[in-house]
Amino acid sequence: MASAEPDLSAAVWRKSSYSNGSGGECVEVRDGLPGLVPVRDSKVPQGPALLIPVTAWAPFVQWAGSVEWAPA
Repeated sequence: MASAEPDLSAAVWRKSSYSNGSGGECVEVRDGLPGLVPVRDSKVPQGPALLIPVTAWAPFVQWAGSVEWAPA
Protein backbone atom coordinates (compact mmCIF):
# COMPACT_ATOMS: atom_id res chain seq x y z
CA MET A 1 0.00 0.00 0.00
CA ALA A 2 1.32 3.46 -0.90
CA SER A 3 1.87 6.04 1.81
CA ALA A 4 -0.68 8.85 2.02
CA GLU A 5 1.98 11.21 3.38
CA PRO A 6 3.91 13.40 0.93
CA ASP A 7 7.59 12.71 0.25
CA LEU A 8 9.44 15.63 1.85
CA SER A 9 12.96 14.27 1.31
CA ALA A 10 13.76 16.79 -1.45
CA ALA A 11 11.63 19.62 -0.05
CA VAL A 12 12.92 23.18 -0.03
CA TRP A 13 12.27 24.60 3.43
CA ARG A 14 12.23 28.22 4.55
CA LYS A 15 13.00 29.39 8.06
CA SER A 16 10.52 31.47 9.97
CA SER A 17 11.34 35.16 10.15
CA TYR A 18 10.94 34.79 13.93
CA SER A 19 13.80 32.28 14.17
CA ASN A 20 17.01 33.61 15.62
CA GLY A 21 20.64 32.94 14.77
CA SER A 22 21.56 31.45 18.15
CA GLY A 23 19.68 28.19 17.73
CA GLY A 24 16.40 29.12 19.35
CA GLU A 25 12.86 29.13 18.03
CA CYS A 26 13.88 27.62 14.69
CA VAL A 27 10.80 26.65 12.75
CA GLU A 28 10.81 25.90 9.02
CA VAL A 29 7.90 25.51 6.63
CA ARG A 30 7.58 24.21 3.11
CA ASP A 31 5.46 25.99 0.54
CA GLY A 32 3.70 24.65 -2.52
CA LEU A 33 2.07 21.51 -1.18
CA PRO A 34 -1.65 21.70 -2.00
CA GLY A 35 -3.79 21.51 1.12
CA LEU A 36 -0.91 21.13 3.59
CA VAL A 37 1.74 23.20 5.33
CA PRO A 38 4.61 20.98 6.50
CA VAL A 39 6.38 22.39 9.58
CA ARG A 40 9.60 21.12 11.17
CA ASP A 41 12.27 22.01 13.71
CA SER A 42 15.24 23.30 11.73
CA LYS A 43 17.63 22.03 14.40
CA VAL A 44 16.49 18.46 13.55
CA PRO A 45 16.13 18.48 9.75
CA GLN A 46 16.00 14.68 9.50
CA GLY A 47 13.28 14.57 12.14
CA PRO A 48 9.55 14.47 11.60
CA ALA A 49 7.44 17.23 10.12
CA LEU A 50 3.99 18.23 11.25
CA LEU A 51 1.50 18.29 8.37
CA ILE A 52 -0.93 21.09 9.11
CA PRO A 53 -4.03 21.53 6.92
CA VAL A 54 -4.05 24.93 5.19
CA THR A 55 -7.43 25.66 6.78
CA ALA A 56 -5.78 25.45 10.22
CA TRP A 57 -2.55 27.28 9.31
CA ALA A 58 -3.85 30.87 9.28
CA PRO A 59 -5.68 30.53 12.64
CA PHE A 60 -2.58 28.89 14.13
CA VAL A 61 -0.27 31.70 12.94
CA GLN A 62 -2.72 34.31 14.21
CA TRP A 63 -2.88 32.58 17.60
CA ALA A 64 0.91 32.15 17.81
CA GLY A 65 1.40 35.83 17.06
CA SER A 66 -0.92 36.83 19.89
CA VAL A 67 0.70 34.69 22.60
CA GLU A 68 3.29 36.21 24.90
CA TRP A 69 6.03 33.59 24.96
CA ALA A 70 8.13 33.08 28.08
CA PRO A 71 11.48 31.26 28.14
CA ALA A 72 11.24 27.63 29.26
